Amino acid sequence: MRHISNHRMVLETLAEHRLVGARVVDVGCGDGRLARSLVEHGAASAVGIECSPRQLAKARALPAMDGVTVVEGVGQALPLADGTADIAVFFNSLHHIPAANMATALGEAARVLVPGGLVYACEPIAEGAFYDLCRPVDDEAEVRRLAQEALHSAAGLGLTVEREEVYCHPVRMADFETFRDRLVSANAERDEAFGRLSTELRASFELLAGRDPTGAYTFDQPARMTLLRRVLNR
Repeated sequence: MRHISNHRMVLETLAEHRLVGARVVDVGCGDGRLARSLVEHGAASAVGIECSPRQLAKARALPAMDGVTVVEGVGQALPLADGTADIAVFFNSLHHIPAANMATALGEAARVLVPGGLVYACEPIAEGAFYDLCRPVDDEAEVRRLAQEALHSAAGLGLTVEREEVYCHPVRMADFETFRDRLVSANAERDEAFGRLSTELRASFELLAGRDPTGAYTFDQPARMTLLRRVLNR
């Protein structure tokens, strides 16, 4: 059985002292909250890269925070200069990059990193209650497989796998509308599926969920963390 852990706890524990004072790029930063959390935990700066208009709007609606910048862009063409970051983060985002561009995105991460810099990639595994809930809307089994393949083929990009960890992250949501907003914000094309499958999805939401002491709905989501290092002679 996989141990239960929180995504951000895994990231912050693994980064340890390497996060303090680091320049971080968060590729596919979503609503920008992770970038802010990284600065709160010691990073010198965090640049969030995001292409979804809905997610960009959420990130930019948050109060300004010293050290945090959100920029429109894509992982396969990072708007950053060579060697300007210490850590690159792909937090549930590599599988959202078109399959043909996943390796390019990892190469871009290697380009913007200093020698010895780290790529932290967290990717969901195609199993568990949350995957089962989301599958009728968007079955990501294949793109998740391709993301893992890209991570383990990164040696030619100047990256080497340093560590991996598989664990179970409990996805926590207040209600069905929170679930809908979460999926649609990441990909507006899912709007149609939610409209068409609303009754089925609501029933599955109730059936597959656990409940925590606060009454929130919880769904198990197995995940794999892969930590890669940019080789020094790249």
